[in-house]
This record gives sequence, structure tokens and C-alpha cells, in this order.
Amino acid sequence: MKLPWPRSWQLFFTFAGMDYQATIAYLFNRLPMFSRIVAAAYKEDIDNTVSLCAAIPNPPLQFHSVHIAGTNGKGSVSHMLAAILQSAGYKTGLYTSPHLKDFRERIRINGKMIPEDFVIQFTEDIQPRIAEIEPSFLN
Repeated sequence: MKLPWPRSWQLFFTFAGMDYQATIAYLFNRLPMFSRIVAAAYKEDIDNTVSLCAAIPNPPLQFHSVHIAGTNGKGSVSHMLAAILQSAGYKTGLYTSPHLKDFRERIRINGKMIPEDFVIQFTEDIQPRIAEIEPSFLN
């Protein structure tokens, strides 16, 4: 699967050939979960987010987006807004968290979960940056 960012920084890549289950295990084991280790996972700034965005390269600058924040109702509002935009003819991408059964439930393009191969490839491509900055995996 062709990815929309360069692979030039993949020289430091260390884990090739993982299947989907191994990739998901890597994500959940490698990245600190906020619910498990609150103090270590909490970051006061957005430096890690900015660094990850720069590596892929900066998705928020590549397309129009809506960020929905707040305490309650984010998932419902996000799904409704995506459905409205999709029915109006727009291509939509939706990220929500957490998932119920499959990690891919978090990321949908036009209402469909992303393919397992995309999760594997994306994780492989971003792995050097994960190793470098050790981001948290807020759940």
C-alpha cells in the first residue's frame, strides 16, 4: 500500500514483517497507556504530537479538518458530522477512541475501517519516530 509520506527516514527501521496482531501488540506494549501509568504517560505540551505530525508530513496541513473536544458526546457528534459530510459528497476521515473490539474501529475513511495492511505499514513507517520520542498512547 502506497503511503502519502516519504520513506527516507526508514533507515533506522527495526521490525519488518509483522502481522496485524503483532503490530497491535507492539502498539499497546511499546507505548505507555495513560490508564496504566498516569504520570509517565502524561505530557504537558504537544511536542510529541508536533514531532509525529512532522514525520508523516503534518496531516493537519494537508486537508480541512474539524477537531471535536469536550467531556461528553464527542463520539456521537463526530460520527454524526462525518455522516452528514459524507452524504453531502465529501470524503471523510474519522478518528475516535477507544475501540471496542478492533483497533481499526478508531480510524475510518468514508465510514469504513482502515485495512489491517495500512495499520501494519503505518506502524512500520512511524516506528523510528516512536523509538525516538517515546510518545504516550492515550486511551
